[in-house]
Amino acid sequence: MKKIKKSIITKKIKNYKINRQIRKSYIPKAGDVAVFKVLNIGKHKALQGVNGNNSYLFPGDLILAAFGTRYAANQFEGYVPDRYYPRYQILGQGGVVGVLESMHERYKNIGPTEVRLVGYAVDENNRVVNTKYYEEKPAIFNPFNKRDFPIILSLGSGMDSGKTTTAAYLSRGFYRQGKKVAYIKLTGTVYAKDCSFVRDGGAFKSIDFSYVGFPSTYMCEPDELLNLYETLLQKVEVGNPDVVIIEIADGLLQRETYMLLHHDEFMKQIDYTVLSAVDSLSVKSGIEYMENIEKPPVLLSGVFTASPLMIKEVKQFTHIPVFTLEDFLDKKKFNLLFPPFKDEPKMIAHGESIR
Repeated sequence: MKKIKKSIITKKIKNYKINRQIRKSYIPKAGDVAVFKVLNIGKHKALQGVNGNNSYLFPGDLILAAFGTRYAANQFEGYVPDRYYPRYQILGQGGVVGVLESMHERYKNIGPTEVRLVGYAVDENNRVVNTKYYEEKPAIFNPFNKRDFPIILSLGSGMDSGKTTTAAYLSRGFYRQGKKVAYIKLTGTVYAKDCSFVRDGGAFKSIDFSYVGFPSTYMCEPDELLNLYETLLQKVEVGNPDVVIIEIADGLLQRETYMLLHHDEFMKQIDYTVLSAVDSLSVKSGIEYMENIEKPPVLLSGVFTASPLMIKEVKQFTHIPVFTLEDFLDKKKFNLLFPPFKDEPKMIAHGESIR
């Protein structure tokens, strides 16, 4: 058999056999691993390999990937199939395969990269291998757990609003204070770039849902998300962080984001929120949204801060500090908003600093 190119979501999968007999009868679940043959190249010209490097694809290649879902308003919407299909689509570069439901107009002439199911990866007992919590168990969410470090939630008005960049520069600011920063990307679709970006910004630990085998978190139920949060938080807190930054993918109205923001027990775990936005109107609506759930942002950033005019517009209707990327690297400005804290964090009002 040809060499099989492994995607990053399957990096822990080592010993398996290929079962071709069940490919038409077995109904997959999110995280189920299979071998696929590349039929034609579309949007995804490469897979992210087990080391995070791109592994470029050619028709005829065999890949090891996992079935999963995708929610990306600027790219693809796709789901785990409920029956056998002669063709499937690569939904995410980290190795997520499924059935495409819709795509952004910009990809209409490109289309998805399509693959054919060769067979499922099975263990010695002929059970289909699944990446989720592979060889480990989830922690159970406990709303009464108290942490001795503040948790900052990085949110965005929508996809590509600047959430990860804000998290990376926020991490850099704390790093320059001599703080140990941990970063968790709680929801999204597997792709190692975000964790690498924040780690390079100064986080000593930078992990996401894929570290426990989730190809994506789209269509997860609340309890599954809460246990995932607890599992990832326990993984970073063994390093005794001074602050933990958690990013939630996509926008405030996205399904999983909405569920978490309206889950009282989860939000009681969050000390502060920061909001990234594309333009001044989305800043205004985002602030109002967060005020309604009693977690107004302590800082505003994102794509809109590239425009001095939009910054002026925002400052006309709010006193919440606006940070450009340069502001995060300005130690004096950063320390005014986030003075080095020693005691337990306290909730702050607009314009006050974290103490």
